[in-house]
Amino acid sequence: MDRRQHRRTGKTAVAVGLMVGLGACATGCGGATAEGASGPPGDPVTVLEHSADILLNARTSRATTSMEMATGGTRVTIRGRGVYDFGRQLGRLTVVLPQDPAGTPEHRPITELLAPGALFMKNRGAGVPADKWVRVETATLSDGNLVTGGATDPFAAAELLRGTRKAAYVGRTEVAGAEVRHYRGTADLATAAETASAGNRPALAAAAKGFATADVPFDVYLDDQGRIRKLRQRFSFVNDSGKGTVAVASTTLLYDFGTPVDVKLPRSRDIYAGRIAENQPAH
Repeated sequence: MDRRQHRRTGKTAVAVGLMVGLGACATGCGGATAEGASGPPGDPVTVLEHSADILLNARTSRATTSMEMATGGTRVTIRGRGVYDFGRQLGRLTVVLPQDPAGTPEHRPITELLAPGALFMKNRGAGVPADKWVRVETATLSDGNLVTGGATDPFAAAELLRGTRKAAYVGRTEVAGAEVRHYRGTADLATAAETASAGNRPALAAAAKGFATADVPFDVYLDDQGRIRKLRQRFSFVNDSGKGTVAVASTTLLYDFGTPVDVKLPRSRDIYAGRIAENQPAH
């Protein structure tokens, strides 16, 4: 999919497209530990490669997301909040877009439904009727919907860790009142795609080809049950001019594991089939 089609997926994608001229984010893999000379039990790479499986055992959770982009000294943050069912790989997020740099007031929140291979958006704007959903096939997006929707699918973010190439234990800390172990490392999108679930494999493979680099630096925080509580990943893709890269930092917080989750996907007649207008406010 070309960049123009990428922007058609919504105002969130337009916000991403505006962020140009950034250098690629990078992170080190420090070797210091705070739990003895060798850190917690288990090789960090192996622990992180299997962290998505721990979420399957946890079944469900609430999720809070943020996606940060910066250019020309201006930082833009898109925020989301909702629930996720890891077993069914279904989630529902309410995504709030920031005020435009030009001063346009805040847009109406966009409801997003996350499903294997698909993203559904309501309140999409840009000529879409208010009672209709827009469906996007994530495998057709050059970023695999790790960035386009303004929020990274929580399970796709976790499965990206299946491609961990190097990682180090940083130490113990606290996230939202929970004691956690902090790891820092780099994952490879192509490797993650090879070992991901069938629902996420095509999207991650598309991202591996579409991003400026398949390397994804990350910081992840696991609780004592091995569940991901916080995951921050840095993505880098080529901007529209082809002369620079855009850096995007995506953060996912998971909490209230086991919370009831009931996500129903739209019926066919509720999905908009018309042409989506470009560059119109999503409000």
